[in-house]
Formats: sequence, C-alpha cells, structure tokens
Amino acid sequence: MSIFVGEFIGTMLLILLGNGVVANTLLADSKAQNGGWIVISSAWGFAVMVPVFVVGWISGAHLNPAVTISLCFIGKSNWFLLPNYFLGQMLGAMAGATLVWLFFKPHWRRTQDTGKKLSCFCTQPAIRNSFWNFIAEMIATFVLLLGILGILDHHNEIGAGVGPIAIGFLVFSLLLSLGGATGVAINPARDLGPRIMHAILPIQGKGDSDWGYSWIPVLAPIIGGTLGAVCYKYLLSGMHPLKAFIE
Repeated sequence: MSIFVGEFIGTMLLILLGNGVVANTLLADSKAQNGGWIVISSAWGFAVMVPVFVVGWISGAHLNPAVTISLCFIGKSNWFLLPNYFLGQMLGAMAGATLVWLFFKPHWRRTQDTGKKLSCFCTQPAIRNSFWNFIAEMIATFVLLLGILGILDHHNEIGAGVGPIAIGFLVFSLLLSLGGATGVAINPARDLGPRIMHAILPIQGKGDSDWGYSWIPVLAPIIGGTLGAVCYKYLLSGMHPLKAFIE
C-alpha cells in the first residue's frame, strides 16, 4: 500500500506542476501566457524534483512506468511490485490532470486553440511521422534511464538530497535539448493518464484527444528506458572508477 500511495501522490504532484506550467504558458489570459520553452523546460525539471523529495523515501519515486519496468529488467525492482507502481502512477497522473483542469477552469473557455488545450494534458509531435516520433521518444527515455542510474551510482558519492536535484536538472536538460520534436513524454503514465482525462473532462471547446498518436509515448519510453538501463548495467556499471589510475 505504501508504494501505491507514494506513487499516486508523487505522480499527481508531477503532473500538477508539469502540465500546470504548460497550461500557465499556453492558455488565454494567463499571467504567464507565452512564457516559452525555457519556462516549460525548467518547470518540468522542478516538477520532477519536488515529488522525488516528497515520496522518494516511501516508494523510491519512480513516477514513471518506463522507470519501473526498466529497473525490473536489471534486477533493481521486483516484478511482483509492478502493479502497485503502475496503478499509483496512472491514477496519480489522472488526478494531477484533473487538478490542472480545475485550477485553470476559467481559462479553457477563453482559449480557442484546441491544440493548445490538448498540450496542457499530453504530448503532440511537432512534425507527425510515427517512425521518427517513436525513435525520438525512445532515444530521450534511453538518456533518462542512463542519466538516472549514472547520477545515483555509488561511484559518484553524491550527498543525501542531491540526487533529486540532479535528476531535476537531467529532465531540464532533456527538454531543452531534445524536447522540440515530440515534447518528450518519456513517461507512459504522464502522457496516457492526462490524455484519458482530456477525453473525459467537460473542457469547453476541446478537440480530439489524438488517440492515433497515443501509443507512441507509451511504448517508445518503455523500450528506450529498458535499453538505457540494460546499457548502464552491462556496459558501464562494472567498470573500475578512473581515480584508481590517477592517484
């Protein structure tokens, strides 16, 4: 139960703060309207950092089915616990999306662009090409898992509390460098849960939920994340630290 609760609260915070900044910069008559990509990228980094601090000690703060599945593949998490993680992440993402809708309730009616409304819930590609969109999401999540495992590797000897900050900067970097093609969902729950809520909630003037694209930010992060985790475990983690050769 603690895993479910931790992942639910953590993912809810992730989506509230992450999708919240998208709504803040895209919806009509928001004080932060037209804030731009740097604002979105930095806020998403904070949106990851905050829940890791809040629930990391409870559930490990995976907040992402791609992270959980990848850790299971390399033996750092138990497959038996996967349903608790997945349910907490999905339901938390749906709850977070609902809170974003409630928070910005007066702004939906004033926003005419249906694409901007959808972007406040889930990702859309800049250029729609299923193959290359899939590759982009896969590469980005490969880097995410490689980065997480590298940051938390004992060889780095990072102090307590530094890990969540470093992971926040990792996500900030990912959005700044790789976010332009697909918005880098890098998280099946982050994309699918809010997309479901976009379809369900009575959002004034909303358009289609773009289900034809929805499989890409679900499947590609799982494959990319698993490849990143396997790469780190079998190609990097067994290497000797360089300081042994320079001291």
